[in-house]
Amino acid sequence: MTRAVTSAERTLAALRELILDGDLRPGTRLGEVELAERLGVSRTPVREALTRLAAEGLVDLAPNRGARVATWTVAELEGVFDLRASLEPQLTGFAVGRATADDVAALEELAQRMLAVGTPGPDQDLDALVPLNRAFHDRLVGLADHPALATALAAAIHPPIVLRNFHTYDEASLRRSLAHHAEIVAAVRAGDPAWAQAVMTAHISNARAVMVRAARENAVRQEEAS
Repeated sequence: MTRAVTSAERTLAALRELILDGDLRPGTRLGEVELAERLGVSRTPVREALTRLAAEGLVDLAPNRGARVATWTVAELEGVFDLRASLEPQLTGFAVGRATADDVAALEELAQRMLAVGTPGPDQDLDALVPLNRAFHDRLVGLADHPALATALAAAIHPPIVLRNFHTYDEASLRRSLAHHAEIVAAVRAGDPAWAQAVMTAHISNARAVMVRAARENAVRQEEAS
C-alpha cells in the first residue's frame, strides 16, 4: 500500500512539474500509455494523477477525447486579469488603514521569504513561492475586511493560472513581481492607500502581460501545427 501511494504521489508531482515547466504545453494530448512509459510507472498512477490534475484545473478531461493539458484563451485570461485589476487594488487600499505593526511585520516577512525562494539562481524554488504569494495576497484581502469584494475576487482568481504564472515569467518579469511585494509593504507601512493601490495595479498588469503573451504564443504554435 505504501509503495502504491508513493508511486501515485511521485507521478502526480512529476506530471505537474512537466506541465508547469512547459515541457507539456497547453493543449498537448496526455496519453496514459505514453506517460507511463515516460515516467517508468504503470498506467494506474498516471490515471490517478490525471484525475487529480483535472481537479486542480491543470488538465482537461473529456469523454471519448481523453486528457489534454488545460488551455485558456487570450480572452479568458484577459477577463480574469480585468476582474483582478478592478477588485484587488481596492482591497489593498482598504487594507492599508487597518494594518497594525504586526500585520506590516508579517507582510514584510512574507515578501522577504518570496525574494529568498523566487529570485533567479541555484536556490530558486518556484513551487515554494506559490503558497507564500497566496499568503501575502490573502493577508491583504483579510485586512481589507470587505466580504463582498473578497468573494468576488476569490471567484476571479484561478489557482492553476497563478501556479503557471510563476513558471511562465521571464527573469525580468519575475524580479519585477517580487519587487512589487516589497513596495506594497512599504506603502502599507507608510499608511498610503493610493501608493499601495498603484503598486498592486502594476503587479497585476505585470502578471497579465506575461500570461497573455504566453497564451498568444501557444495559439500561434497550435495554428502552425494544425
